[in-house]
Amino acid sequence: MNEKTQLLGMIAGKNRGILATESDRLEIAVAIERLEALNPTPHPLTATSLLEGNWRLLYTTSKGILGLERFPGFKLGQIYQAIRLEGSRIYNIAEIVGIPFLEGIVSVAASFEPVSDTRVKVNFNRSIIGLQKVINYQSLNQFIEAIEQQKRFPPLDFPITRSEQKGWLEVTYLDQDMRLGRGNEGNVFVLTKN
Repeated sequence: MNEKTQLLGMIAGKNRGILATESDRLEIAVAIERLEALNPTPHPLTATSLLEGNWRLLYTTSKGILGLERFPGFKLGQIYQAIRLEGSRIYNIAEIVGIPFLEGIVSVAASFEPVSDTRVKVNFNRSIIGLQKVINYQSLNQFIEAIEQQKRFPPLDFPITRSEQKGWLEVTYLDQDMRLGRGNEGNVFVLTKN
């Protein structure tokens, strides 16, 4: 069994990390490190055709992301990170499901600036929180296009100030359909190309 298949097997059924025990997290961390050591793309930020696109989150240790499931009656649906190299933009979008007709979206738009061949500095610019029906959410690409056209969404659509932002994201593994990353708060991310 290769390292990639092994990692995918370990995170299967862990609901992006929500159901992972401390023992699971330690084993997954070792599997991630093994796969990172085999990174076929040592300069991921220059591999534009691999990096560009919509990525679906399979696993993370980010309490901020996993904490979205703490609201009663709601569960995390799909979570995406869309990378648009033209314009140096990143869109993080979490679909919230649960109570019929009250499905929601939690989204953050950011710009990024490369600081090495593997790392970008991330500046969060805008947050959007709302009901899918109210903001007319039909698809990931349609939503991103509306954001890029500066459309405003009710009820919560607000700018994020740049003061004191120190976010960064490092791509530690990249191939045709998988990306591993690490963030400035020590979190890991396992994503698959959507």
